[in-house]
Amino acid sequence: MIYLDHAATTPVDPRVMEAMLPYWTEKYGNASSIYALGREARRAVEKARQTVADILHAQPEEIIFTSCGTESDNMAIRGVAWASRDKGNHIITSSIEHHAVGHTCAQMAREFGYEITYLPVDRYGVVDPADVAAAITERTILISIMYANNEVGTIEPLAEIGAVARRHGIPFHTDAVQAGGSLDLDVDRLGVDLLSLSAHKLYGPKGVGVLYVRRGTPLLPIVTGGSQEQGRRAGTENVPYIVGMATALRLAQEEMATTNQRLAALRDRLIAGVLASVPHAALTGHPTHRLANNASFVFDYIEGEAILLQLDLQGIAASSGSACTTGEPEPSHVLTALGIPPARAHGALRLSLGKDNTRDDVDRVLAVLPGIVEKLQAMSPLCPR
Repeated sequence: MIYLDHAATTPVDPRVMEAMLPYWTEKYGNASSIYALGREARRAVEKARQTVADILHAQPEEIIFTSCGTESDNMAIRGVAWASRDKGNHIITSSIEHHAVGHTCAQMAREFGYEITYLPVDRYGVVDPADVAAAITERTILISIMYANNEVGTIEPLAEIGAVARRHGIPFHTDAVQAGGSLDLDVDRLGVDLLSLSAHKLYGPKGVGVLYVRRGTPLLPIVTGGSQEQGRRAGTENVPYIVGMATALRLAQEEMATTNQRLAALRDRLIAGVLASVPHAALTGHPTHRLANNASFVFDYIEGEAILLQLDLQGIAASSGSACTTGEPEPSHVLTALGIPPARAHGALRLSLGKDNTRDDVDRVLAVLPGIVEKLQAMSPLCPR
C-alpha cells in the first residue's frame, strides 16, 4: 500500500514505541502514588513535560497533557471563555478551523450565549491580521486561529495575528495539530498564549495531546475529579502515551529541516504532475506557503469519494475534502470558505506525504490518477467532451 493520508494519522515511529514499552510493563506505576513505582512514573511524566516545554520555549508548568488535540482545543476555548465570562463573551475565530474549534465555538454560542465572529479567508485560505484587529471589541475574550489548515495545508500568519492579540491584551489560541511536526513551535515568536498538539499527527500514539497555556492566562478546568496536571485536567496520567508524545515531538523537531526539505520536493513533484496530467484539476490552498507534505486538489465533474475508492483499488490510501452527514452530501466548509463553488468542492482530493514515502510512490500516483479521473469524468453528463 502507498499511504498518502498522513494528515489524518501517522504510523508510530519504532523509536517512540521503544520509549513507551517499559511504562506498560515493569514501570507501570500510577504517577500520583508516593511509593517507588509511582515516583518512577512521575519522573517520566515530568521529564516528558520538560521535553515539550523546551521545544515550545515554555515553562514546564505551562504544559498540560490531554487525551488528544480535540480535547486540547476544547479545553482552550471553553476553559478561557468560562474563566473570562465576567469580562466578556466574544470569541474571534476563522471560517476554516477544524471542527474541534468550529463546533465548540458553535456550541458556546448556541448553548451559552457567546458571540462568535468567523473571519473570512482569501482564496488561498489565509486570514488577514487586519481583519482580526477590526473584529476586536471591548467584550472580546479569546482569539483562536489555526497554525496550518488540515485540508489544504495553508500556513497562517500567526506571529502577525499574535502581535494584534498582544496589543489588545486578548488571549490567543492556535490549533497547531497539523503543524506540530513540521513548523516552528516557539510560543514567544508565534505570540500565542495557548497551543494545541496531538501525538498521532507526528508519528506518536493515538490518544494523547498537549495544551500549552501561558502563565497568567485564565483557564477553568473542563475535566474535574482529581489534582492531576496541577488541578487543571483531572484523570490518572497516561504515562506511556505521555512519554510517547514527548519522544515523537522531540524526534519530529530534531529531524524537521531534513524531513521538510525531502517532503517538499516530493510534494512539488506531485502537484506539478497532477496539474499537468489530470484534466480539470486545480490546486487548493496557498501555492507556496503551505505544509511541506500537503498536496490538495479539486477536480471538476467528479466526486472525491469516487476517486478515493478507485485509488484504494490501486493500493493507494488518500482522503477527500468532501464530507457526508447523515446521508446528505455536504461540501467542505474549508473549500467553500476559499470561494470554491460547492459542486466543485465535492471533487476534492488530499494527498499528504510522510517520511517513508518515496519518489516511486509519487510516480505511481501520477501514473494511475489521470486515468481514474478521466474515467469518472466521462460518466458525468456535465463534463465537456
